[in-house]
Amino acid sequence: MKKTSLVIMAAGIGSRFGGGIKQLEPVGPSGEIIMDYSIYDALKAGFDKVVFIIRKDLEQDFKEIIGKRIEKIVPVEYAYQELDDLPKGYTKPEERTKPWGTGQALLCAKNVIHEPFAVINADDYYGKEGFLKIHEYLVSEMDPTSMPFDICMGGFILGNTLSENGGVTRGVCQVDENGILIGVTETYEIRRQEDRAEGRSEEGTPVVIPLNQNVSMNMWGLSPAFLDELERGFPEFLGSLKDGDVKTEYLLPKIIDKLVHSKKARVRVLETKDRWFGVTYKEDKPAVAAAIRNLVSEGVYPERLFDIK
Repeated sequence: MKKTSLVIMAAGIGSRFGGGIKQLEPVGPSGEIIMDYSIYDALKAGFDKVVFIIRKDLEQDFKEIIGKRIEKIVPVEYAYQELDDLPKGYTKPEERTKPWGTGQALLCAKNVIHEPFAVINADDYYGKEGFLKIHEYLVSEMDPTSMPFDICMGGFILGNTLSENGGVTRGVCQVDENGILIGVTETYEIRRQEDRAEGRSEEGTPVVIPLNQNVSMNMWGLSPAFLDELERGFPEFLGSLKDGDVKTEYLLPKIIDKLVHSKKARVRVLETKDRWFGVTYKEDKPAVAAAIRNLVSEGVYPERLFDIK
């Protein structure tokens, strides 16, 4: 069977979480963090390796809280996302403090990813179904050498991914009758409004979204060849930035949407009915901890995920 990796993007500090490192907040009954549950589900699905993308200044805390534990049960690699990790000829603007985005984060791991992989956010709980479906696709269906790129994604139901404590950003997906992605649009400040959701476009225009719409939660199944495309596209992205723009990011949904529209990628949407939860806001943490307790009481997870000392 093909080898597969789980890549976890964990380099960000949650500004909406009051400046704390939200990825490392305990939410489980034995002190587990959200990443523990993603890793547990991924290993059960059949993934063989974990790649953590972190920042150098987080390395010590990260390894103490989770890295050293996970290294005892599965091969682990580390990659480091830094603001000054740029192609030759480019330098970081002095005013830039915002990370370059998920596209650059994944690109930073290019040298340690050599097999088909799933990539996820560190602070999102995805449930079991998405990992099972993506792993099956990676080992049974994906052609890692094909052009257009052969990609899959976990397609979540928007109504299952909203926070009660504020607006969220989601990649709103258009999907054809065969489950193929037509396009994905980053949509911001999405909130539930009775029988629908409302948000805004990148330009600030209000948008109404059905609660049953498929959305991307940055759960993608990709091949190593895709990393070459990221590497080719990053200088183009940097060159397109206007003077004084210190916030625009190189984002996976936008990159993949562009590839879809240029016929350079074909994306299979693997719908999952699992309910997302995550610590987007500080107020989310009690609800996440309660949701984990319910899953433990239902027998979905053991009281102690990894029996490691």
